Formats: sequence, structure tokens, C-alpha cells
Amino acid sequence: MNDTTELLGISAFARRVGLAPSALRFYDDCRVLTPARVDGTTGYRFYSPDQEDRARLLRRLREAGLPLAGIAVVLDGPEEVGRELLERHLGTVREQSEAARAAIAAVLRRWDEAAAGKAGGCRVRLGGAELASAVRQVVPAAATDPEYPELGRVLVEVDAGEVRLVATDRFRLSVRVLRPLEAEGGSGSVLVPAAELVGLGQWAARAVEVTLEFGPEGARVRTGTGEERELPTEEGHFPMYRGVLDAMAPPAHRVVVSRTALRDAVESFGEAAAVALDWKRDEVTVSLRDEGAGPGGGTRTLPVICQDAPPPRLFFDPAVLVPALETSVGPDVLLEVATVATPVIVRSADQGSFTTLVMPVAPEPVAND
Repeated sequence: MNDTTELLGISAFARRVGLAPSALRFYDDCRVLTPARVDGTTGYRFYSPDQEDRARLLRRLREAGLPLAGIAVVLDGPEEVGRELLERHLGTVREQSEAARAAIAAVLRRWDEAAAGKAGGCRVRLGGAELASAVRQVVPAAATDPEYPELGRVLVEVDAGEVRLVATDRFRLSVRVLRPLEAEGGSGSVLVPAAELVGLGQWAARAVEVTLEFGPEGARVRTGTGEERELPTEEGHFPMYRGVLDAMAPPAHRVVVSRTALRDAVESFGEAAAVALDWKRDEVTVSLRDEGAGPGGGTRTLPVICQDAPPPRLFFDPAVLVPALETSVGPDVLLEVATVATPVIVRSADQGSFTTLVMPVAPEPVAND
């Protein structure tokens, strides 16, 4: 008998409990909702009907905006501790409710769908808000140093049924992958000045859908209502980012932490050259790398969820780490660490299509001769 007869595939289970398959994969990575069985050959996940209650409770807690560290306490900790945590979180939610209502109202706007098209070498149809979000997330990673003008551009790439926006300043690499609603033609790519792309993103945000076209006459973006903009492009070579991603070693440590709490803790040290992150099983302590080198001083301790052993001590430039946390989405981020000398992957807990690589800094300040 097939031992998966009573189990549900990830898509079927996702539909039953109201979670996206990508969210289930993330919760598996974070060890808060692991599959009942994983196929050893294909890696495909199977879930038991007995896990539905836990999954639905997890979904409700996420809908309430509770960070994963808190969710783990509610799911597996003492009831009195979970109750206290939820009551405290409810107070925070009440304070944020007006801003949340405004954000939801903006997202729920819908425009009438209209058809528009033009023959070209490559054409993809995307959600306007989705393109605008990708621009907002990726552009901050582009370089502003005039010494590296080629890094002041964003790579917009269409290939294999995906649209990718990529930017890097050598210390950070951000990649957002979009799944088009419709795609025609082959592949293509253009380099767009980061400043120009910001204006395009603001314009696209007002459209329900936009069509991105690459062709012999250049690149352009068109809305469903017929508005059109040329996409200013520049010649040049973009770094081989795919090689960087492919060469990344498998992570040895995974940590889930509140995105805003970590951002605020790092930001509290002002313009310090570097901060240190010291990990334990259930917490991370943020402090200055160079004692007495900046305002604030002291330490900031935050709850975390560590997978396996906690990572080694890491050091980051706040000017690089804070923007990476700012551009992520949702209450939590997953940090994937291979070694202290290789980039740390920052993944959004609520948006698996956005990835940022952040390079740690040296444990000691560089001496100036």
C-alpha cells in the first residue's frame, strides 16, 4: 500500500488550511510546521489531516501579525505564557489599526481590466502594484558611488517565464522575482538607471496591470488604459549575479527574528562603523563592534528562533544591514548563514520571491596607516 494514501500533498493541504504552498515551505524551514513526511527522492512534502488545526492556528496568528518567535511560544509553550504574549500583542495591534486599515484600503483598489498589446521581441504582463513593490525593494541596493557607475543601474531581466529585478552595490545584492500574468516571446534584459526606475515604479503603482515590452525599438511599459512610457536604458555589463547565487554554500545556520525589532536595534547605534550580533538558542544580542565608537552604547537583546546550532558571532555595517531589513516585507525575516566570511541571505518570511545578500564586515576595524 502507498504510505501517502492518508496524507495530503502540499498544494491540497495549503488549500484546506488557507496558506500558500510557499508559506508552508517557509514554516518547514523555521520548524514551526514540519511535514508529516518528505519524499526522499523528490523532496515533495506531505501533510497529515491531524496537522490542520495547528496550521489554521498558525495562519490566524500570522494574520494577527504575531512574529514567529511569539507563535512558537503560543503553539508549544505554557498556556499562561502564550496568553500574556497575545494580550501584549493585542495592545500593539490596536495602536497600529488605523494605519493597517489605510494600507488595506489601498491594496484593495481595483481598476477595470483593459486589453492592450503590441508585437515585440519580448512582452510580459504584470500587476502594477507588484512591479512597483519590486522597484521599491531592489532600487536601494543600487550603488550611488560615482566610482562604480555601472552599479547605479538595475538589471531588468525576462527569462524562463520570470521577470527579475536585480541591483547590487558590492556589499549587498537584492533580487526580486515576479511571476507574470502572461508572457509572450523570448527572453531579454535591459539596464535601467536606478533613479529613472523609481519614477516608473511610482507611475506603475497607479495601474492594475502593466505590460513590459522589449523589442528592436527599445523598451517600454504600457498600462491597460493605454498610457505608455519609454523605459530609459543604458549600455553596459551587469555583474554575473547568477554565478554568485549558484556559488553560495548551503546555509549551516537559520535564524528567524522580528524584522522591525532587529532593524530598530541595529539602527539605535547611529552611524557606528559596525555592530556585533551574538547568538544564543533563543536570543540575539546586538552591540557595538568597537566599544565606545558610537552613540547609544550598551546592548539590545531580541528573541529569535534558531535552527540547529546558533550562528557564530557576526558583524555588519548598519548602513548595509538596515536597508536590507527595511526593504523586506512582513514582521519576520529568515537569516541564512553559511560562514562568517560569506554573504548572509536575508529572506522575507512573507515573500519568498525577494532575496537580499548582505556581506558581513571584519571582526576588527581596519587599521589606518
